[in-house]
Amino acid sequence: MPLNAATQVTASTCCYCGVGCGVLIEHDDTRVLGVTGDPAHPANFGKLCSKGSTLHLTGDLAARGLYPELRLGKGLARSRTDWDSALGHAAHVFAETISEHGPDSVAFYISGQLLTEDYYAFNKLARALVGTNNIDSNSRLCMSSAVVGYKRSLGADAPPCSYEDIEQSDCLLIAGSNMAYAHPVLFRRLEEAKARRPDMKIIVVDPRRTDTCDLADLHLAIQPGTDVALFHGILHILMWEGWIDRRFIDAHTQGFDELKSLVRDYSPAMVAELCGISLDDLQTCARMIGSAPSFLSLWCMGLNQSSAGSAKNSALINLHLATGQIGRPGAGPFSLTGQPNAMGGRETGSLSNLLPGHRDAANPQHRAEVAGYWGIDALPDAPGLTAIELFEAVRAGKIKALWIACTNPAQSLPDQQKIHEALATCPFVVVQEAFFTTETCRYADLLLPAASWGEKEGSVTNSERRISHVRRAVPAPAEARPDWAITCDFARRLEQYLRPGLPSLFAFDSPQALFEEYKQLTAQRDLDLSGISYAILDDQGPQQWPFPAGAHSGTPRLYGNGVFPTENGRARFVADAYRPPKETREARFPLTLNTGRLRDQWHGMSRTGTAARLFGHVEEAVLGLHPEELRRRHLRDGQLVRVRSRRGSLVLPVQKDENVRPGQAFLPMHWGDRFLKGLGSNVLTLPAFDPLSKQPELKHAGIEVEKVELPWQLFALVEGDVQARFEALRPLFEGFAYASLGLAGRERPALLIRAACREAPSGELLARIDHLLGLDQGPVLAYDDPRRAVGKRVRIEDGRIVSLRLAGETAARDWLKSLWLDGQADADLRRWLLAPISTPPGAAAAKKAGKVLCNCMNVSEDAVCAGINRGLDLGGLKQELGCGTQCGSCVPEIKRRLAQQPQLASA
Repeated sequence: MPLNAATQVTASTCCYCGVGCGVLIEHDDTRVLGVTGDPAHPANFGKLCSKGSTLHLTGDLAARGLYPELRLGKGLARSRTDWDSALGHAAHVFAETISEHGPDSVAFYISGQLLTEDYYAFNKLARALVGTNNIDSNSRLCMSSAVVGYKRSLGADAPPCSYEDIEQSDCLLIAGSNMAYAHPVLFRRLEEAKARRPDMKIIVVDPRRTDTCDLADLHLAIQPGTDVALFHGILHILMWEGWIDRRFIDAHTQGFDELKSLVRDYSPAMVAELCGISLDDLQTCARMIGSAPSFLSLWCMGLNQSSAGSAKNSALINLHLATGQIGRPGAGPFSLTGQPNAMGGRETGSLSNLLPGHRDAANPQHRAEVAGYWGIDALPDAPGLTAIELFEAVRAGKIKALWIACTNPAQSLPDQQKIHEALATCPFVVVQEAFFTTETCRYADLLLPAASWGEKEGSVTNSERRISHVRRAVPAPAEARPDWAITCDFARRLEQYLRPGLPSLFAFDSPQALFEEYKQLTAQRDLDLSGISYAILDDQGPQQWPFPAGAHSGTPRLYGNGVFPTENGRARFVADAYRPPKETREARFPLTLNTGRLRDQWHGMSRTGTAARLFGHVEEAVLGLHPEELRRRHLRDGQLVRVRSRRGSLVLPVQKDENVRPGQAFLPMHWGDRFLKGLGSNVLTLPAFDPLSKQPELKHAGIEVEKVELPWQLFALVEGDVQARFEALRPLFEGFAYASLGLAGRERPALLIRAACREAPSGELLARIDHLLGLDQGPVLAYDDPRRAVGKRVRIEDGRIVSLRLAGETAARDWLKSLWLDGQADADLRRWLLAPISTPPGAAAAKKAGKVLCNCMNVSEDAVCAGINRGLDLGGLKQELGCGTQCGSCVPEIKRRLAQQPQLASA
């Protein structure tokens, strides 16, 4: 967007993944007008992914919480109130609950999307004022196994590497991460490094074939959950071939002999069979690692979200310790953080078992240090509840007041049926949230509107320990307030009940004041950032910790001297045997479900779900099954199926997916009950968790898939006021067996609805739907056949479709959607509308329009395939169509189309 005299630019950071990209926010002091990558930020050097580059298109005000809302009794509607009344009421309820039931009867569930200052305020509120360790974060769902892995093996929760190591490594192992989708800016750096240095070896360990695999020299499509066996098998070969660094092991580690004894039993033949890979591939993997001058590993949720997540992390780190591949350029174990500030939460101690400065809540000395710094007698010593335990305690009635901030547990936690039961029965639920549309907000007795991206100030720490200053560009809308301010305001009111007459612990007037107090708790700790200030971040740019007082720059790489933050300075080998996942394949549930991310969506879609163009690549939730599984179950591509697990079921379309192996299935994690009726993807997942990290096994569940007969179907599309229409229409589909709502379009965003049931709904319900679609009056063409329960309606304004609804039969939906996208309303449309036929005119018209491959430049799959058929290569496609020239996320998919060129040419 061109700048004008009124346009300003504010440097800040992206609010999505843990890469921590710098962004330049273009604004007019009131509204965000555009966003570009910050060329000066060392995390991304100006690059952005499809999500980050569309940040200015998200956050629709119609989806934002604007004023505090209070419900004065269960079953009643919330009504608008003022901040003074809202926080006064919350303080009164919390104080009464604590007085009657004790401090552990209340709890706080917070988020890796909070800023560090927000985190610190919540942590101090829970522990210093309330006196409970019942404070946990949604980071428990993504990073807690990595925390345990680092602490057990290396002595501290400190990723030892930098992003530059990705470009410098000779052999890079990516395990349990579709990096191309989940951390695309880092993946672009890896692609460029591989292009410069073709000899670099890339190994991908993933049960599915993903875009990340397209860059790999070796893809190990292991059976889900067998990672520990794989890593032990690799180590077995490394030891047998003499590819270990005995000098490093003797000088800098302990526990190798115990591990050696365990790993001796993991023979290559046994491991290959268990993991479902070839013996040759296993040996090739070990040879690549063992012969590489430098070896780097990257991993994410595929390792962490497991009932054996801690063991998987430690087994991978064992490979680095055994080969001495740590503390050097291009070498080391490097966990990729899922959320923008999960690291900041770990630093401030905002998990139930942690305290600020990488201290442990179970350690009496650590508790005494923090209590002394805060000027209170003592911190609570009773263990706090982790995420799964916390919501089970809510469901059991032990937690009677729950404060949820910046997260959506009614979408993201496993076993959603129980989570919704817990929230429905909790006596008092406070939700502090920027978007009132999340599934959790419906359970809020008190809803507090929070400031969002671009509207608040603070700091975040990315995956490489780099702290960035998050700057405010525009004011928050209406009465929304920054999270730290809401938290401190509430805390001061609660102090009047719990600490009457004493000086406030929360006399903070800015996020900077919180940061300055917090950073001293890190002094002389492994993460020492006491030398960092907002001024240094502004003058010198983002900095990596450790950055102690007096330092002139941050620390890009840890453990180069071979000394680790353990009692004796040695790293520790961890000997955990392989344990199978909690749910293995059996007759009733013969398929293994894997959940994961999409390229253009984020978490529960509270933000990305407000941008229509982010639905262009994948429009709706679908279950991916191998073609062999479809044939076995007599299913067709696109057919509706019921997916069952031991916890619940979900109705959604199935599609052919050759990227998963037979016996497995894939389902995106993003869809909750707002977008997909039936409580969304996590109604299927299980709450079993790792015994050490307490991280749940979200990536692995046993399921069965069966055909479901829902002959009466509905398809609707309507332009304009999409959020308001979404809110009004979504409740009307509760009686349908299947209902999916999403967005479509680009310049003219529209709400898209697909639904199905066994029998036609009442005429009254259809009339209500038509009214909300604007199809009950005005320039509407309609045809109804009551005998067949079939109807079609199209509203045409200025010669183009603006709203439509097909009922009973939806064969023409793709044709109508194409006409809407093209802005057409031709004679064929009018003739079809007035005739009893359901199918669109002409065979060609029935062809489904291709998805959008390149969101940045709005280039469709059809356009790419047409270009390939004309003989264009990747460079030609970039030059002619513009695809792949911005964020680059579409490039792996375009390369696959190019590899299929003979098939395309003959199609």
